[in-house]
Amino acid sequence: MSTLHVLSHSPFGDDRLTSCLRVIGAGDALLLSGDAAYALQPGTAPFSTLSARSLKLFVLAEDAQARALVTPDWATAIDYPAFVELSIHYDKVNSWL
Repeated sequence: MSTLHVLSHSPFGDDRLTSCLRVIGAGDALLLSGDAAYALQPGTAPFSTLSARSLKLFVLAEDAQARALVTPDWATAIDYPAFVELSIHYDKVNSWL
């Protein structure tokens, strides 16, 4: 069963990203929204961790732009309609609150 994992909290404030990466499966995907987009800030531990993993990684383009972050080649920037499509594509959606 595939899962879309949705993170919205900064990776620098707690361990949600680390916990998510521990349980994410091969058929799963990760969507960064809100302050979770800071995980794509080059030179940080979250950026290095995500770049080393081969996983389906998405970021809400609006949130990356609001934080002046460039989406790396190994991630896909999406808009809200694409977020809806992703949530339909996966069997479950898990929001890491």
